[in-house]
Amino acid sequence: MSDLTRPEITFFAILVVAFALLITERLRNDVVGVLIVLALSVTGLLDPKEALAGFSSEPAIVVAAIFVLSAGMHRTGLSDMIGSLIGRWAGAGLTRALAVIMPSVALLSAFTHHVTTTAVMLPVALKLARERNIPPSKLLMPLSFAASLGTTITIIGAPAFLIASAMLQQAGRPRLGIFSIAPIGLALTVAGTLFMVLVGRVLLPDRKGSEEGGSRFRLDEYFTELTVREGSALVGRTIGDVERDDRYHVSVVGLVRDGQSLGRHGRTLEAGDVLLVRTTPEQLVTIRQEKDVELHPVTQYEPDDGQDDDLADRLVQTVVAPGSDLVGRTIGEVDFRRRYGVIVLGLWRQQGWLDRELAQTRLRAGDVLVVQGDDEALGRVAADPGFLMIVPFQGEAQPRRRAPLAGLIMLATIGLAAANLLSIEMAALAGAVSMVLTGCLTAAQAYRAIDPRIYVFIAGAIPLGAAMEKSGASKRLAGWLQALVGDWSQLAVLLAIFAVVAVITQFMSDSATTALFAPVAIALAAALGRAPDAFVVTVAMAAVVAFLTPIGHHGNLLVYGPGGYRFADFVRVGAPLTVVAALVVALLAPLVFGG
Repeated sequence: MSDLTRPEITFFAILVVAFALLITERLRNDVVGVLIVLALSVTGLLDPKEALAGFSSEPAIVVAAIFVLSAGMHRTGLSDMIGSLIGRWAGAGLTRALAVIMPSVALLSAFTHHVTTTAVMLPVALKLARERNIPPSKLLMPLSFAASLGTTITIIGAPAFLIASAMLQQAGRPRLGIFSIAPIGLALTVAGTLFMVLVGRVLLPDRKGSEEGGSRFRLDEYFTELTVREGSALVGRTIGDVERDDRYHVSVVGLVRDGQSLGRHGRTLEAGDVLLVRTTPEQLVTIRQEKDVELHPVTQYEPDDGQDDDLADRLVQTVVAPGSDLVGRTIGEVDFRRRYGVIVLGLWRQQGWLDRELAQTRLRAGDVLVVQGDDEALGRVAADPGFLMIVPFQGEAQPRRRAPLAGLIMLATIGLAAANLLSIEMAALAGAVSMVLTGCLTAAQAYRAIDPRIYVFIAGAIPLGAAMEKSGASKRLAGWLQALVGDWSQLAVLLAIFAVVAVITQFMSDSATTALFAPVAIALAAALGRAPDAFVVTVAMAAVVAFLTPIGHHGNLLVYGPGGYRFADFVRVGAPLTVVAALVVALLAPLVFGG
């Protein structure tokens, strides 16, 4: 190493420090990204304009826009509708459930963030497991794995592929098209599904899931009541029809008619019927926009006066305190309207099943009540020591009538980029702006949807490739690697790359791993006299589909508790699946991108 030049030594020092900070997580990824920009500029490896170029780069812009597009699909309820449809297709047995859920989830996550897809499908899979008497542990891990596999179908599925595209462009190669990796991604999806259906189902544990995990899942399920309005289109329909109606997105647990509790099966609805339901915070607010039903507590105390008040601005959550005089009393006995001037619209309880009217529900310590009232009334609730806290209700109305529009915007975005009518960053940006202009989500919701940490880290990592080339480090590294693997076959080299990256990505994000190893892959390809495309794509693929541990993907952490999994379960199922993925990638990457 004595013949290393000063720029080369400087670059390798920055690379090693960045690697150490990312793998130890001593600092956040976005902070490391900013430090990389500063280090490259201060040391003179890049001028300020070059060091800051990542903030206007294609990956950074596309990632920010995709966050907004995904939020538009979620806010309008389109993602939930697709999830419910997948659940209905899944059939009664485990084999069909896996064969339907995995490819469907993979296709959905090809165009939305895989964690969002996992979160949307989690309640669908749990409901399916409960109704079909399938252990949740047999469905949830395949669900999470499928969401990650699906990100390999398009380059907008994961930031790793956008970074890979930018690195290839810096190396003088054409950037990746939106569907250029689809042959590999589709093959991975098919291979992953077949593995789970034939082998994984035997390796998966047979557990019901922990109480803690189930409670975390039910955190977003509130209990409330709906009144069927006069002239409602629901009159004459069944409870099953209501649950299948994508406008409501509720689970009905009971029916009350003329004050009498009735069985839910085999009955048609009448005007004035009260449905006891579990629903999400968003839907609790959105229901006010539907003409066929109304929140029952509102019809009791606030008959429709024609005014279009914004319910969300008048809602808060409050927690019943231990030792409160409310504990053990029913909501009807307390008479919140007379005592405080508020209406109880919903209730969340950590443990236990709610299946009776709100007015007859006895309160427990820790119950979370959703109440509606004016500022004076809410102030009386806040001043009562019987409540621990009072915080704004986080539910936001979902404009479900705009769901088809959100779907069309996403399809148009993909079509414009795929047909090269617009560059991928301009198409994604146009799609994001369209989501806001058409009311699929507000500007404030769009900004909140963007994860600034990922954006800043990508912007900071992109200049590493330019600095590696400009400093001469790429040629130096190519020489070292040529001496090491010069006589290896290309298949062996790609498998070795996949193996190294698969291990490292368990401790770093896929984008960070790709940002650090893509320049190395480019140098290795140069040393072997080959085009770098297959090598860089292999790095990105390994960063995304390595399932060696539950900590390698955030989606795994979502299903860990509800599935009752243990760390070893992911190793037992994920390790052989990762081997299958490595073989698929190493064999197909040279065929798709040239040897």
